[in-house]
Amino acid sequence: MGMSQRRRLLAPLALLAVSGLALAGCAEGGSSSGGGSSVKGQTVKISGGITGSEADLLNKSFDQFTKDTGIKVVYTGDKSFEGNIVTKVTGGSAPDIAIVPQPGLLKSLVDTGDVKTAPAAVSANVDKNWSKDWKNYGTFNGKFYAAPMLANVKGYVWYSPAKFKEWGVEVPKTWDDLLTLTKTIQEKTSTAPWCAGFASGDASGWPGTDWIEDLVLRQSGTDVYDKWVSGDVKFTDPQIKQAFDAVGTILLDPKYVNAGFGDVKSINSTAFADVAAKVADGTCALTHQASFLSSNFLDVKTKAGAAPKVAADGDVYAFVLPGMKAGENTIEGGGEFVAGFSDTAATQKVLEFMSSADFANARVKLGGVISANKNADASLASSPFLQDAMKTLQDPKTTLRFDASDLMPATVGSGSFWKGMVSWIDGKPTDQVLSDIQAGYKN
Repeated sequence: MGMSQRRRLLAPLALLAVSGLALAGCAEGGSSSGGGSSVKGQTVKISGGITGSEADLLNKSFDQFTKDTGIKVVYTGDKSFEGNIVTKVTGGSAPDIAIVPQPGLLKSLVDTGDVKTAPAAVSANVDKNWSKDWKNYGTFNGKFYAAPMLANVKGYVWYSPAKFKEWGVEVPKTWDDLLTLTKTIQEKTSTAPWCAGFASGDASGWPGTDWIEDLVLRQSGTDVYDKWVSGDVKFTDPQIKQAFDAVGTILLDPKYVNAGFGDVKSINSTAFADVAAKVADGTCALTHQASFLSSNFLDVKTKAGAAPKVAADGDVYAFVLPGMKAGENTIEGGGEFVAGFSDTAATQKVLEFMSSADFANARVKLGGVISANKNADASLASSPFLQDAMKTLQDPKTTLRFDASDLMPATVGSGSFWKGMVSWIDGKPTDQVLSDIQAGYKN
């Protein structure tokens, strides 16, 4: 359940990667796609872990599609989706389409044999609209199943442009610049520059995994990152320890954390989204968190009691955590994939629409989300920050890797890795933490 809780919180920028999976079988009551039969008046049911206002907006993004085709699309959000979708599918009560929050769970669904390969039209849309990095995440054993949809960018550093101006400092271009900036702010203010929160119920510790993943990607590159994800590079490898050591220069230093909350150990008792309030009121100069944090700034106030202006010249903005060399554009992203469980003509049409720029534009325009679809219009995103984030995703020079903990087996990715981050912050020695996390592979 921790996962779905975490996903719900990620939902503001959830990646509805949609699968062109229509599913074979399930021909209950003659639901086969029968020749040229009309799709008008048919209903396609979608389920997933996105709930609340996000679910309403998702439903709304099909309005024009329904007018154009006569197909009714009904999305229903389920808070326990991740825990029970595989059971539902194997028990014969799959939805027509499911929105799946990570490639590992998608693989489990593909392994049931109930997910069909993507229709040709979906595959063609993905080739046209996304980079190969994205297509690979929906491909298993050489077969393409799942088209990506919306996306979120991880590894942002949120800060106050107004404060930077006051202190005479600039957005750093390299990791070393970031460390220098940290030291400078600490000296100018005599307080800790960074704040962080790892508390997230059953999923506590996940914000720490994002930090480590960002450093593995930047220090060791995509090849090591991919081998780490596949289990060929172990947590006990020096290249992974190097990432922990780098993150520790900030998160384990009492001079540098935890602004507005306490000492190093207070990171574990601070709810992950609570950092937004401290950045907005100027208590905390820097925090590392995904693009979805932008939605948390809607509910907080500046020191003067106003709503913070999220803009490059405003109260709050963000830069992508820099690489080891200036100009490196490797980012970590997250999101979801959509699997189809029916081969009706109506389901195929919905899958095709969801892999189009039209769907991306319809949903992005409604606010709070972005897409990596190269042919979607970034100017439709609902804030300058989201427009910038979307352009970063669409840039052909951007190298993207999916959240590593989401790709690892659950006993590690959402098990020993999350728990390991918590014990690391609590003071357990790094070597012990690394071997504890690695032991998750034996479970």
